[in-house]
Amino acid sequence: MVDADQVGRIEGGIAMSTPLRQLAAITLLIATVPAVAQDYPNRPITLVVPYAAGGGNDVMARTVADKMSKTLGQQVVVDNRGGANTIIGTLLAVNSRPDGYTLVSLGGTLAGNYWLAKTPYDALKDIAPIATVSSYENVLVVPPSLPVNTVAELIALAKAKPGQIAYGTSSIGGPTHLLAELFNTVAGVKTLHIPYKGGGPAVTDLMGGHIHFFFSNPVNVAAQIRNGRLRAIAVTGQSRNGTFPDVPTFAEEGLPAMTLTNWQGVGGPAGIPKPIINRISAEIRKFVARPDTRENNNPEQTAALIRSDIAKYGKIIKDANIKVE
Repeated sequence: MVDADQVGRIEGGIAMSTPLRQLAAITLLIATVPAVAQDYPNRPITLVVPYAAGGGNDVMARTVADKMSKTLGQQVVVDNRGGANTIIGTLLAVNSRPDGYTLVSLGGTLAGNYWLAKTPYDALKDIAPIATVSSYENVLVVPPSLPVNTVAELIALAKAKPGQIAYGTSSIGGPTHLLAELFNTVAGVKTLHIPYKGGGPAVTDLMGGHIHFFFSNPVNVAAQIRNGRLRAIAVTGQSRNGTFPDVPTFAEEGLPAMTLTNWQGVGGPAGIPKPIINRISAEIRKFVARPDTRENNNPEQTAALIRSDIAKYGKIIKDANIKVE
């Protein structure tokens, strides 16, 4: 950063008062920021994914990284840093230089952690939201070995075996967790929570019959549903999912409250120059209209989404009396 004394030297040693030197420094800095943005990026970018590899968040992040590499002309490298309910990876990104070369995959767990974990960062102050690249409803899946084909049958089984039917989550306090707890509340059942470091490990254990149900990102389980390794029971949201047109919604099954839209986005450490944030957002906007991505909220809209999620998740967590396990 150029300071006031440097500006004085740049001006050839012209004597200036302190206020004038400060004004000159600010003016020079403002003038150089667009140049920095214009030169960005001139080296590879790291996209930190705070989940284990193989899950829906990882799949989407790798799609984004691949397309950003092409539009930005520099390689975007995915760095999986799962653990501590996404806190490890998010903290790594938050503590990096705010120059746009370290980004982080964001999602609903950010809002859950706001209420359930003493994070070493403030989700509303220490993260620069950049873009939302995907939003989706979840699909409830069970292994073929579980003798249920409908939501009603799952509820009946859970009531017959209170506390014995286990569900997996990709993170504590994230959408997969809150949906399962919401299901417990509206269905009047008690099930067992098994947390994982990402959707990939949860789906692996689900297929092995180690857990009994999971609310998944549709992308994460579409192949397994097609080949019969998992059975789709219902989808959240107001309408059926185009990938699974024969699978009913929870509203059709008599549980209209079962809806919680999940999303994935890109952010970085607070302090990234606004022109660089706008550049990244604009590059993402070039490919989000394609079939494998869905939308792009600008930085301001993404920030509003985070605030909205924090309020919404807070109510669900309070109503379900969810605690950190």
